[in-house]
Amino acid sequence: MDTVWVLGDQLNRRISSLEDRTPDDARILMIESAAKIGSKRYHRQRLHLVITAMRRFAAELEDAGFEVDYREAPSFAAGLDAHRADHNPDDVIAMEPMSYSMLERLGDLGVTTTRSNQFLCHYEEFAGWADGRNRLVMEDFYRRQREKLGYLMDGDEPAGGAWNFDKDNREPPPKDGRSWPEPVTSRLDELDAEVIEALPDSAFGWEPDGVWATSRRAALARLRHVVDEVLPIFGPHEDAMLSGEWSMGHTLLSPYLNLGLLYPDEVCDAAEEAYRAGRVPIASAEGFIRQIIGWREYVWGTYWLWMPEYRTVNQLGADRPLPPLYTSGSTDMRCVSEALRAVHEHGYAHHIQRLMVLGNLALLTGVVPQQMVEWMWASFVDGAEWVMLPNVLGMGLYADGGQMATKPYAAGGNYINKMSDYCGDCAFHPKKRVGSEACPFTTLYWDFLERNRSTLDGNHRLARQLSAADRLQDMGDVRDRAAEVLERLDGGEL
Repeated sequence: MDTVWVLGDQLNRRISSLEDRTPDDARILMIESAAKIGSKRYHRQRLHLVITAMRRFAAELEDAGFEVDYREAPSFAAGLDAHRADHNPDDVIAMEPMSYSMLERLGDLGVTTTRSNQFLCHYEEFAGWADGRNRLVMEDFYRRQREKLGYLMDGDEPAGGAWNFDKDNREPPPKDGRSWPEPVTSRLDELDAEVIEALPDSAFGWEPDGVWATSRRAALARLRHVVDEVLPIFGPHEDAMLSGEWSMGHTLLSPYLNLGLLYPDEVCDAAEEAYRAGRVPIASAEGFIRQIIGWREYVWGTYWLWMPEYRTVNQLGADRPLPPLYTSGSTDMRCVSEALRAVHEHGYAHHIQRLMVLGNLALLTGVVPQQMVEWMWASFVDGAEWVMLPNVLGMGLYADGGQMATKPYAAGGNYINKMSDYCGDCAFHPKKRVGSEACPFTTLYWDFLERNRSTLDGNHRLARQLSAADRLQDMGDVRDRAAEVLERLDGGEL
């Protein structure tokens, strides 16, 4: 009898290694690796989510009649060796894993792999699309995905008369005191308590509170809630940030997609059906589907296309250690404090908080890119190497020198002031770049441009900003203030 090894981010009967198997021709292997669990200072809610979801899926497979060998082992290799010794399988088969290193490891362990079907564009297909292109423009890939998959298409034309409604989805925070849909929660049970009790002491963050689904059934309930309650208001304010609103109108479905509890086609199908029924506006449906079949699959494709060299890129020569505030959460910068509070309490912050607050600060201060990758990978419930490398190295920190983004996503305090309500009660002023009240983002923005001028000078998308920097009469004072800010950040005093 063969063994199908189900990895911890493949928790669905649809995975290619399992979809055609029956209890008569396959045994299931699942391994909790102590080495993997202890490899980072993970958020408690991330560890709880993955481990509990694995154990629930194992129970579902047992209920379906499969013999499941669920092992807690020192490492994946040790667990596999013990399984082989006990069961002597004809072959051990696993679907292609999400990570490059795990794919190599499976090869070394003599595991047969099947083609991954957790994405709508396999990375080999993406490589074929990318071949011969000077730049891999996400919008080009997204339109190709729409045409190939048929989402939001009216014949050969895009629904609503446009491919992209992003211009309608960049509104600042509403001023009408709008209430946002409360996330669905699940009651914690004995299995949850068992997993929580065994979490390592090194884990950080709030205890799990039921907000993250740990079964496919619960994930499907979250999807129904999203379609009925969240998507109708998702679009206009998806880039906005509000104090005390950690989820706002965001769907919170990424952990389930990344663990296999949901598949991308069923999520997009639900959104399209709601749009066609008139329950979700086109801008919201299009923006949501673009995130899944466009950006998410683009990130997946570029990860595999550029690995393994991509792990080490650092084109700006960033060499500062990650500031202590990322782990302590202690800072007078209100925008950073709000984002870090969301991370500490929920293992989550939405994409603008990740990119334009947490990532932007690391970019402006010159944090070693790989340190930021490690922190985000361990801190977010939807973290994974394939997610974090392109998003952090490419989009957030411009460490790849423009392979992904056409310019650094650097911004001063004015952007944060426009897109949030954080600045009103902050100790710093978003328009000031020098002096004790100067916003660190504003000071560091101009310092960043000057510090990296030799690298950025040829970027036509930054010509206006670099020209503005040339006209600053107080650049010397800006550089002095920036040095003070960096020193205080290093000491955990800002």
